[in-house]
Amino acid sequence: MAATVDLSAYKDVVLILGTTAVAVPILGRLGISSALGFLGIGAIIGPHGLGQLVSALPWLRYIAVTDEATFAMLGELGVVFLLFLIGIELSYERLTRMKKLVLGLGSAQIVGAMTVIGLVAWWAGASGAAAIIIGGALALSSTAIVVEHLAAKRRLSSASGRATFAVLLMQDLAVIPLLFLVGALATRGGGSVLGGLAIAMLQGVVAIAVVVLVGRLMLRPLLKHVASVDEPQAFMAAAVLIVVGTGMVTAAFGVSMALGAFVAGLILAETEYRRAIEATLEPFKTLLLGAFFLSVGLSIDIAIIIKMPLLFAAAFIGLIAAKIALLVPLVRLFGQSWTVSLRTALLLAPAGEFAFVIMGQATGSGIISQPLAAFITTLTAFSMATVPLLDKLGQLYADRMKSAVPVDPALLERPPTSAEKRVIVVGYGRVGQLVCEMLKAHKVPFVAVDRDAREISDLRRHGHPVYYGDANNQAFLESCGIREAAALVLTLHTAGALDEIASLARAIRPDLTIVARARDADHAKALYKLGVTDAVPETIEASLQLSEAVLFDLGVPAGLVIASVHERRDVFRKELQAAGADPGRVSKAVRSRLGS
Repeated sequence: MAATVDLSAYKDVVLILGTTAVAVPILGRLGISSALGFLGIGAIIGPHGLGQLVSALPWLRYIAVTDEATFAMLGELGVVFLLFLIGIELSYERLTRMKKLVLGLGSAQIVGAMTVIGLVAWWAGASGAAAIIIGGALALSSTAIVVEHLAAKRRLSSASGRATFAVLLMQDLAVIPLLFLVGALATRGGGSVLGGLAIAMLQGVVAIAVVVLVGRLMLRPLLKHVASVDEPQAFMAAAVLIVVGTGMVTAAFGVSMALGAFVAGLILAETEYRRAIEATLEPFKTLLLGAFFLSVGLSIDIAIIIKMPLLFAAAFIGLIAAKIALLVPLVRLFGQSWTVSLRTALLLAPAGEFAFVIMGQATGSGIISQPLAAFITTLTAFSMATVPLLDKLGQLYADRMKSAVPVDPALLERPPTSAEKRVIVVGYGRVGQLVCEMLKAHKVPFVAVDRDAREISDLRRHGHPVYYGDANNQAFLESCGIREAAALVLTLHTAGALDEIASLARAIRPDLTIVARARDADHAKALYKLGVTDAVPETIEASLQLSEAVLFDLGVPAGLVIASVHERRDVFRKELQAAGADPGRVSKAVRSRLGS
């Protein structure tokens, strides 16, 4: 006789899988973010939605959620995976490349918004501890929704996209101190906040020290051992073990699991296994983050908006207005235009997903009451849903400003159409100008483009044949003649924009010769994976030129020097092109050759 199956035991898992597999793709076609989709569905099927009708309509229990415990546990794992992947993305190189915006603009935004919102919450009647936590929670923005929205609009490499991403990066870093702060305020008891913070910091330092020690001694050897077996299942299991295991280590010290996962991500960020781990864990992160947003959606109570519409509207408008008023002058102070400043502020004005995490911990610790936390959670979810609308307002403002400001006629010049095969040079800085001079000297037809409007106006007035336009736009690339071009040369110094243009060009012309400037060997490897024909790393070329100069000065025959340099350049090229086979080996080989 077949055993009786308890269908209720599988209901929650089926709801997560069903939402991910069926509802999210439908919402995606409608232009709705997957995170917002999970939030909305959670609110509908949660105890404040269909759950209220189960007693009257018993059949709804199969699609409604009345027990939030399972979702809460899966949601916590989703946050753990998210912070691990944030940690693995925060390489030292990436932070130093954007340090001005990340550390300067990002820190100023967090401190300013936290102070203003905290003071308003305290004035409205919240306790000092609750006001601090509310200020920190609502100061953060939604990385999941904003980055997904910018990626869909292909605006991550735009000025507003870079500024927005830099602030989000700093906010992601600030989550860990804010979670420490919650722990400090919860453990102070009858003592001071500083005493509680000291206890929490001590617990955190011990936990981090253990994770770093274990990580340095075991994580890399473990991954090396698993990777040598060449079994994808084993590598997947090891990656999941690292995330959950490090989280459990910090949890054992009374600190958030997310902290351990974040530190483990930082440790592995500089290893050769970084990209493989990201690719392996991405499906887990998507599913578990879906569970997290569903669990948050379950706690959304639309009745709060209905019961106190004026208070809720005032809180929403006040939150958006306060963050915009703070961010616009801050972004402007860091050298961006008023249009970029406003667009960045509109994207970052709504609250973000980490507010749910902070509110959950603060409620569990008794710092914030359940009704107040429910109000903040509902306010956060509602504000997150307005990200696309606010960005649309920013676009309307940008379009209006473009039409109001007279355009330099030089910027309206379009690249001339030509039937001949010519080289397209993207980027007309010092490197691009030298490339064009060499092409001109050898009578090779070319067209040069750049998107720095101020520079283009000056250059064209001085007779330079360069045209204004965004090469990350397919229509513009086609107007430059990419379908008939002999080659594409990318000389941009911004890696993200360069990578996107290379991918777009390769998609349009699989047979096109693409030569790209690269920052270093690692960037060159990434470009070869995108399909460029040749990537020229600045660090390697500088070392070759130095070698060439010193050999000439020492009297070595010119022919031998040139032959030696060309031979070494070919070796580097072959090593870098083979990056897909073993990126770790290639990186070591290039570094060892540079040091030889």
